[in-house]
Amino acid sequence: MSRSNPFAALPSVDRLSAHPALAPLHSEFGSQSVNEAIRTALSAARDALRQGAPLAEDALQPEALALQLAQLLTARRQVTMRPVFNLTGTVLHTNLGRAVQAEVAVEAVSAAMRSAVTLEYDLDGAGRGHRDHAISSLLCTLTGAEAACVVNNNAAAVLIMLSTVAAGREVVVSRGELVEIGGAFRMPDVMRQAGCRLHEVGATNRTHLSDYRTAIGPDTALLMKVHTSNYAIQGFTASVGEADLVGLAREHGLPVATDLGSGALVDLSRYGLPAEPMPQAMIAAGVDLVSFSGDKLLGGPQAGLIIGRKAWIDRIQKHPLKRALRCDKLTLAALEATLRLYLEPDRLAETLPTLRLLTRSPAAMQPLADALRPQLASVLGPCFAVAVEPCLSQIGSGSLPVDSLPSLALTVAPVSGRGGALTALADALRALPRPVLGRLAEGRLWLDLRCLEDAEAFSANLRHLSAC
Repeated sequence: MSRSNPFAALPSVDRLSAHPALAPLHSEFGSQSVNEAIRTALSAARDALRQGAPLAEDALQPEALALQLAQLLTARRQVTMRPVFNLTGTVLHTNLGRAVQAEVAVEAVSAAMRSAVTLEYDLDGAGRGHRDHAISSLLCTLTGAEAACVVNNNAAAVLIMLSTVAAGREVVVSRGELVEIGGAFRMPDVMRQAGCRLHEVGATNRTHLSDYRTAIGPDTALLMKVHTSNYAIQGFTASVGEADLVGLAREHGLPVATDLGSGALVDLSRYGLPAEPMPQAMIAAGVDLVSFSGDKLLGGPQAGLIIGRKAWIDRIQKHPLKRALRCDKLTLAALEATLRLYLEPDRLAETLPTLRLLTRSPAAMQPLADALRPQLASVLGPCFAVAVEPCLSQIGSGSLPVDSLPSLALTVAPVSGRGGALTALADALRALPRPVLGRLAEGRLWLDLRCLEDAEAFSANLRHLSAC
């Protein structure tokens, strides 16, 4: 490096690019990417020199630069959305993508990505079909509804439902059902965007049929119920069931809609889980429109499903918002494959990952815990104590918020009680090739085993963790 003019001594891009040490990089990443990376390295060197920082003698030597560029180019290939081991204890974790998809859904998406598909093509008539047709047919079969449609999430389902039925008019809703969903989106805000006027009735904890009856007027367009799936009011409470509300609505020629939020297409109580209101029951009660999610308790991809009377569904399909909110072929492929699993309900606890993970017992996790505990202890070394302890998992994504699931966890505690040791360990686990996510509580790191099914991959991943 010249001491009089260090900039003049910097090698050119062409000189570095042509060096044999960089030949493997050209083969693997392409010359354009390699040359751009070289320019980035040279630019960083110039910035350092301008700030008076000396460069190491071998900083831009081709051999050393080849290693630096290989790391940079490899990092560029790493996608941001990476697989992780979800050991947080939350099964439907919103930040981790909610429901893990069934293998048939994964295969359906892969096929739809690799080939042209009959998204809007009718093979029978060799003409244009409707992209919601397959989903609508399945939902009608599973729920008994007259018709159905699908949009990109349940917030969109509520928005287009309200905009279609009640734009410019009043929607009567119980005050205790004005929920806020994730990201601070509130039901009153959704109604406002749909062009409706909210008419609250009742009190936070108690609403009676007479409250709805009193509220109905010439500008009323819809009576609506919203399932409080992400919180619970307990104690001195009262609410009006859908069947009673439908009876009142029929007296006044009004439709009834209900937003179930999470939505469960099977009776969860038969699997030992807390019961959730089912779309089938809403249709049987006479509700005109029912909306629910595809990616929560249903166990499919993110989607908003609307079922109900054909006359209303037809109007929703023709609404200008429908095109803006429609699902792409990948979502529809995954959703159709998932819904078809419900046609064989006796096998659902095996074929649907969400249900399989929710119904997993601590006894079923015990062999896994016993096998992994010594492995983790060996990797972490004498600085940490690893134990197997009972814990409680949660369903997540605003589903059954007050209910928990008995589970089993590997717990890690620092032997010396060193401050920050657990935080550093949690950071190290997140830095693994496949990040491991747990939770810190009660002076320990808890690795809930409920969602861990690939023990072999987890063990292999641990080998990259450094002992204390």
